[in-house]
Amino acid sequence: MGNRKKLAAEARKAALRTQYFAKLKGVPSSPRKMRYVVDMIRGMEVDRALGVLRFSKKQAAADVEKLLRSAIANWEAKNDRKAEAGELYVSRVFVDEGVTMKRMRPAPQGRGYRIRKRSNHVTLFVDTKTNDEK
Repeated sequence: MGNRKKLAAEARKAALRTQYFAKLKGVPSSPRKMRYVVDMIRGMEVDRALGVLRFSKKQAAADVEKLLRSAIANWEAKNDRKAEAGELYVSRVFVDEGVTMKRMRPAPQGRGYRIRKRSNHVTLFVDTKTNDEK
């Protein structure tokens, strides 16, 4: 690795140490379905987002709820204290496309239809409201 790339990689790693996030990789649902759920909680306070996810009928909501709880736990571990009510909010959340498994399904007259089983990766950042104001 060249020196310039090494310095850039170290700078990215140092920036991630000050942020609080959780990642969920290889979720077996399409990114489009996951984005519906993620769009519901973007920018919300953590307690309210947990309530929205808890009572959502979408299957992806259970995965995102677990991921949000993990991000909160990461924040608490880095700060050595419990989060107070109304202190944290979902600052950034995005869904990327994962690997797509390609399968064939038998079709009439000797043909085959292609089936694409999609997956996705979700990254969720939480932050305090006081950090945002600075």
